[in-house]
Amino acid sequence: MTIQKIEAHSPEAQSADLMTDNIAKLKALFPELLTETTQGGKTTATLNVEVLKSLIGDATAADSEEKYGLNWHGKRRARQIALTPSTGTLRPCPEESVNWDTTQNLMIEGDNLEVLKLLQKSYAGKVKLIYIDPPYNTGQDFVYPDNFQDSIKSYLELTGQREGGQKISSNSDTSGRFHTDWLNMIYPRLKLARSLLHPDGSIFISIGDREVHHLRVVMDEVFGSENFAATVIWEKADSPRNTARQFSEDHDFVLVYSKNPEWSPRRLPRTEEANSIYSNPDADPRGEWIPGDPFANKPYSKGQYTIAGPTGRHFSPPPGRFWRVSEERLRELNADGRVWWGPKKDARPSIKRYLSEVADLTPRTLWRKEDVGSNRTSKNELRSIFPESESFDTPKPTKLIDRMLRLATVSNENDLVLDFFAGSGTTGHAVFNANLEDGGNRRFLLVQLPEKLPQINGEMETIADITSERLRRVGRSLHEANPMFGGDLGFRYFRLADSNIRSWNPNTNDLAGSLLANVEHIEPGRSREDILYEVLLKLGIDLCVPIEQREVSGKVVQSVGGGTLMTCLDEHISVADAEHLALGIAAWREAQDTAGDITVVFRDGAFENDVAKSNLAAILEQHGIKQVRSL
Repeated sequence: MTIQKIEAHSPEAQSADLMTDNIAKLKALFPELLTETTQGGKTTATLNVEVLKSLIGDATAADSEEKYGLNWHGKRRARQIALTPSTGTLRPCPEESVNWDTTQNLMIEGDNLEVLKLLQKSYAGKVKLIYIDPPYNTGQDFVYPDNFQDSIKSYLELTGQREGGQKISSNSDTSGRFHTDWLNMIYPRLKLARSLLHPDGSIFISIGDREVHHLRVVMDEVFGSENFAATVIWEKADSPRNTARQFSEDHDFVLVYSKNPEWSPRRLPRTEEANSIYSNPDADPRGEWIPGDPFANKPYSKGQYTIAGPTGRHFSPPPGRFWRVSEERLRELNADGRVWWGPKKDARPSIKRYLSEVADLTPRTLWRKEDVGSNRTSKNELRSIFPESESFDTPKPTKLIDRMLRLATVSNENDLVLDFFAGSGTTGHAVFNANLEDGGNRRFLLVQLPEKLPQINGEMETIADITSERLRRVGRSLHEANPMFGGDLGFRYFRLADSNIRSWNPNTNDLAGSLLANVEHIEPGRSREDILYEVLLKLGIDLCVPIEQREVSGKVVQSVGGGTLMTCLDEHISVADAEHLALGIAAWREAQDTAGDITVVFRDGAFENDVAKSNLAAILEQHGIKQVRSL
């Protein structure tokens, strides 16, 4: 047995290859749809369009110039960006985290396009709710300058981690590509976000007037028009803007889409306002009620009949209408005191609807500021958290996000909530609040670009600094106010970086030197934890999975997820070490009683020679461990 080496170009060293996955799915469903050609040792899959037409019917193959949809310059490239794997990684930052060892929440600093790619293997189909508040494209909003060729390099230059000429800039409305730039930014991110959604998941997106119509068409394409749920109107303004030239803009929109058309939001608790219309004028022992219309516009049961009331007067449905229940059922309801004939002799009957028997409320599409907060609410919230700093420009109130949490998550099912335009961290704050209120265990995953602030706010130099500091302060204050609360008020902090695995980039003028420089495949300065978490990402393991560490034959060995993955990332393993290390790993694995196959990973450059490597692999295989990898 040999140890399989993971190199920079290996699938295990990259994020999910969505294009390859899509081709594999098509090939499994329709083998005749794809033909493979090999040239120069490279195999390429080609789509047979004529076969596709025969499978779906020529009538459904619309002319590309006449089909309904939204097209713009760069759309094909934006789609390609979403399908291109990332070679980056996420480096753990325990020193910037809270409760690193126990928390299930994540805060990631980085370009959300690259981060979404990196999350594909570990979180595909696992996110119950996505909420984003992307740039509204007002002419001053930041636009992410995605670089198709080398997005990680672009990001590192943009954030000042490498020297380069890129700058963060706004999408000026004087640009001829004003809408195009915004669409090219949002489209690939939505494509990647959809694959992360749980089958029973949903996405809520805040947006303004300028791009709501474009976003709606893009969402129909990415998520399917059948999965459109609602366009919510959020009343954001506390008072009219009398300085507005034409109209005071008092609302924003929230577009709601689901992963599947069968999705339905949870009901909302009844409010005092909703209950205030109930009364009990006849002292009914069943409590308060409201009169229900006994007639319907469609025929029900026997439909039309005449019935005598308690005064002897006869009642029939008005022309074109029908009784809502049969005559037999109406007599049963009347005998049970569930029909109200009114205080007047000529009053028509009503079927009582009791407050004690009605369900919670179906959510409405108009969200008033009294219920979910306003711009002023959110700014006051942020001022109370950061009294020493200037208010964030466009925060959202926690009550607005709380409404979404109530509609789209279940408190006790470890539902994962994703916000990849995290901003000031409102979503994380709202998850803390909701779990505290109902004892839930929702998790959050926030992503924020470290965009430089226009002025330094103490130690906070970027928006990502504000995001993480808000989580720290809110978690601390909630714990102080509720010391008995045992819920999760922490988060693990990660930072986007280029891969720990060094790529082969030889100097053609010094091949010998290049060979020596690439003997070690790990980038210098990377820690054991850096390498471990890249392994988790690339193997599709949750970043908050339990990790146990112990010393085995003088080497540090880590057991991930109860032994499904084991690693030894020490920098030197001699021939003598190899045997003892392999036996120690096998014994620990047996003690954990791990079901199924496990993977063990080592540093390739750590082995003293090939003898050490082959001996270790052979001993592990003898103990049933066949998947052995090296970096």
